[in-house]
Amino acid sequence: MKSWGGRFSDSTSPLLERFNASIGFDYKLYKEDIEGSIAHAKMLHKIDILTDSECETIIWALNHIGEQINNGEATFNVQDEDIHMNIESMLIAQIGPLGKKLHTGRSRNDQVALDLKLYTRKSMDEIKKCILSLMRSLLEISKQHIDTIMPGYTHLQRAQPIRLAFHLMAYYEMLKRDLSRFLDLHARMDEMPLGSGALAGVNYQSDRAFLSSELGFKKATENAMDAVSDRDYAIEFCSAGSILMMHLSRFSEELVMWSSSEYKFCEMSDAFTTGSSIMPQKKNPDAAELVRGKTGRVYGNLMGLLTVMKGLPLAYNKDMQEDKEGVFDTSETIILCLEVFNALLNETTFNVGQMRKAAVEGFLNATDFADYLVQKGLPFRESHEVTGKLVAYCIAHQTVLENLPLSVLKQFCSPVETDVYDVLELESVIENKKTYGSTSKASVLHHIQLGEHYVSAFENKPLNQIGGLI
Repeated sequence: MKSWGGRFSDSTSPLLERFNASIGFDYKLYKEDIEGSIAHAKMLHKIDILTDSECETIIWALNHIGEQINNGEATFNVQDEDIHMNIESMLIAQIGPLGKKLHTGRSRNDQVALDLKLYTRKSMDEIKKCILSLMRSLLEISKQHIDTIMPGYTHLQRAQPIRLAFHLMAYYEMLKRDLSRFLDLHARMDEMPLGSGALAGVNYQSDRAFLSSELGFKKATENAMDAVSDRDYAIEFCSAGSILMMHLSRFSEELVMWSSSEYKFCEMSDAFTTGSSIMPQKKNPDAAELVRGKTGRVYGNLMGLLTVMKGLPLAYNKDMQEDKEGVFDTSETIILCLEVFNALLNETTFNVGQMRKAAVEGFLNATDFADYLVQKGLPFRESHEVTGKLVAYCIAHQTVLENLPLSVLKQFCSPVETDVYDVLELESVIENKKTYGSTSKASVLHHIQLGEHYVSAFENKPLNQIGGLI
């Protein structure tokens, strides 16, 4: 008989049982469900609903059930619908009627709200570790390539020369913002829903402050109705995950382009590339392409959850059963993509010579020539026009600015002197960037130093200990 079957005279349709059941996916919450149930048992003991021996027996049985599930020794029953009722049935099977006392003072509504929050929180801790690991890799690779010069692009056109380290540290900043989003979410979701009941609270003096402390939450939720119907944290989790995946996708796109024959800026290792079934010469960047591709599924999880929640009246509705698969998939996808991308990046070789060659060939010193003319007294708009005409002249004569004789340069602008050639040197173009956050060597080294302090401060600390440091 169903745990809720007292009111019903007819049995449930087998078709509805299959349609209604969530055990096929929410079994992943078994650790969180047992963690929450153990805390609930301790609280029931604290308010004298369970005796010492009853509490000890329930906790022992719950831990034993957890071991059985973890070892693949447990069998789930679709008729029990979900992981919560499956564990309760196992508990009753092991210790008899005593197991029926555990559900005193709680509903599946606040139970599942707790379980999903615990799962999301643990996922964010793992994601935090992966983000910091990738940030650490970017710092190390940037230090190795502090003097590697490459073209910076806008509109996929060569724009200005930059350091490869400068380019990589741009992604470091994206990841830093990603980490801050998960930290912000952790602070916002640090409220414990257990004890809210179905929607209105419970008829027992449940010690919710004790439960909050036992389960590692800052406080209990303020409104029972909101507590059981809130999935903002799940939506925010999928949103932060989507932005993170967008950053990984952009990086992947660049690595795919850079590894092509047209760029030849880098080569991915054989360990993270594949071949063609028909073309023997191919070396395909599958790992980067899959990271780029999996971004779409994470976006889909976010849109799916937003759509599920958009029209729901308070409080709990069965639609909310659809919250879990998207959160599970987002968590698993993000963690795997971060691990793969980190390993891929660490085994990628950058072609220093080819990058420099591309920087030399693209008139990337044109802006600096225009700025040089400004220093000689020309208004910037006039110097911009003069420089543009000179570039057109170079293209027509198949040369570059720094190779033009001084006599030719003076034909376009008479104030030009021999010191212009120092300005047009590639290293000078980069080092002349004086603003904070620029591509100059001192600026990039300072950024790397800040990054090392930042990552070191956060490594090996759980999210609840670093929220104030971000």
